[in-house]
Amino acid sequence: MTFIEFKKLLLDAEITLPKFSKLIKVSEKNLQSYRKKGEVPNAIAVIAVSFATMHQAGIDYRSMVDALELKAKVKKGAGFAKNSKKESSD
Repeated sequence: MTFIEFKKLLLDAEITLPKFSKLIKVSEKNLQSYRKKGEVPNAIAVIAVSFATMHQAGIDYRSMVDALELKAKVKKGAGFAKNSKKESSD
C-alpha cells in the first residue's frame, strides 16, 4: 500500500496520523519515515484498512484498541550506556 493510500484510509477512519500513532503505540517518526519509502508495511496497512472499515460500520475501534493496553516499544541495544564503567589498570 502506498503512503498516499494509507493517509486516505486514515481520513476515512477520521483519525490523524499523530492520533493513529498514539493509539497503536508506534512512534510518529516511524510512520512518517514511510512517506520517504513510498509505502507502508503490510501490518500498518491492515490496521488502517480495519480502522476505516470499522469506522464506516459504526464500530468504535478506538475503545477496542485502548482495551488492549498496548505498550510502546523501548529501544534497547547499542548506544551510550549511562551506567557503563571503564576499568582502569594501575
